[in-house]
Amino acid sequence: MNKKTWYTSIVTLLIVSFMLIGCSNDNANSETDNGETKASKEEKVLIYGRGGDTVSLDPAVVNDGQSYKVIQNIYDTLVRYGDMDTDITAGLADDWNISDDGLTYTFTLREGVTFHDGTDFNAEAVVTNFEKWMSPSEENAGKYAVYATLFGGYKGDEGHVIDSVVAKDESTVVFTLNQVQPLFLDYLTNTALSIGSPTAMEEQGDAFGENPVGTGPFVFEEWKRNNRIVLSKNENYYLEGLPKLDGVIFRVIPDNSARLNALISGEIDIMDGLDPNNVSQIEADEYLNVFERPSMNTGYLGFTVTREPFDDPLVRQALSHAIDRESIIAAFYNGYGTPAKNIAPPSAFGFNDDVEAFDYDLEKAKALLEEAGYGDGFEMDLWAMPVSRPYMPDANKVAETIQASLAEIGVTANIQSAEWGTYLEDVVAGEYDSFLLGWTGDVPDANSWLSALLHKESIGSLNSAQYDSDEVSELISDARSTADQDVRSELYNEAFEILRNDVPLAPIVHAKPVLAGGTNVVDFFPHATSSSFLYKTDLK
Repeated sequence: MNKKTWYTSIVTLLIVSFMLIGCSNDNANSETDNGETKASKEEKVLIYGRGGDTVSLDPAVVNDGQSYKVIQNIYDTLVRYGDMDTDITAGLADDWNISDDGLTYTFTLREGVTFHDGTDFNAEAVVTNFEKWMSPSEENAGKYAVYATLFGGYKGDEGHVIDSVVAKDESTVVFTLNQVQPLFLDYLTNTALSIGSPTAMEEQGDAFGENPVGTGPFVFEEWKRNNRIVLSKNENYYLEGLPKLDGVIFRVIPDNSARLNALISGEIDIMDGLDPNNVSQIEADEYLNVFERPSMNTGYLGFTVTREPFDDPLVRQALSHAIDRESIIAAFYNGYGTPAKNIAPPSAFGFNDDVEAFDYDLEKAKALLEEAGYGDGFEMDLWAMPVSRPYMPDANKVAETIQASLAEIGVTANIQSAEWGTYLEDVVAGEYDSFLLGWTGDVPDANSWLSALLHKESIGSLNSAQYDSDEVSELISDARSTADQDVRSELYNEAFEILRNDVPLAPIVHAKPVLAGGTNVVDFFPHATSSSFLYKTDLK
């Protein structure tokens, strides 16, 4: 290339560059197909791909991971777990004291914290939130199901743990309990107990779930159902230097393969629900990382025990023997799962290792059906989740495997599904014969699974099997109201033995969830509780 040609090329390149810059500035706020703006591309906006949409952004009225994933970044709780452990650390409260009798908890709150609407966070705000949850109106009875599960019902109920929540002064709130609750601080880390703006709650009413206002690291901006939720940086966040990101976009991409392709192409920065069989593909890509989430979950097949023939324990035992757990894990978990025999995982205190596992035995299954009077089999619906969850990356494939096994014992299983929000509502209402679901514990204690999923007081909320056992419920209640760990362990062991025979939920797998993200994503901490806090996460 001669000097003249070289000079002409450089000038042309500069002119084109300035033209492009001008075009970019003229359209700085235009929206791309992915929902982010061109301006956001120049900022540090993390795009998080997930399998399903949020149900509500009111923390107290939901219990699903897709909702919590977003809520955890808009709100804060009084205390929280460590980034990758279950040590209690400061949240909105930076100090606390427990009385010698274990009945009084006094919290000192951070000062100078404001909600996203500019109103002050203080002790009265904490009281207002807890009073709302513990005293639902008649038309809202059961609305705050997670609160009721954690604290034994609502104010006035015989087993209600909390006697009072009082603002001693602007920065001091005192909880007085009716009985000892060993896991009280752990429960306060629960996303359902995130503190919202009392002003916004009053102004928005039932619409608060679509117009959330918290104190968290990110501020709610936009929600396009089944498409995206957009959050922006809270410039007034109380933790200095955080968050590091300018914003977060949660994109809904239901299909696992499409979500993986979006990650590979750079359309998203993180994807959850990575199929374990795709791990090697991620590891071979120099621009991508695999994130492993510690296992604290159980995927299961649930039976609605109020529907025939699932009201017979022998039928439930038969179907449990027809689940080939080893084959399911080998085919769909790629080594990132272990067979389950308790509804709580081995990582939880109270796990009973002496419980007999349901071996895969079709002859035993046939014999149990014969004993129950169903020797010729029957027809049933088997409902599969429409979204990827940490405990079950692809429920439809698991359902197909179970369907094939059931056919060998004369049971015809029709696989069904529904939109995620509808699926959860119908399961809770007992509308399905059987259903694939799971639970990630918020506390590493068997109570986190037993109280939520199998206590009779949770029927109509989290006890989707409609399982009503006075004996099991009493064991669970006793275990959560004593501080003696040896006694608690014995109570849990007894409960698990009974559940092995009753089998309202057939445990299938304890999964080790895997996520994937770009190598430019730093300080992302996938917690065992399935939390996705992004206030420390950054993009290089």
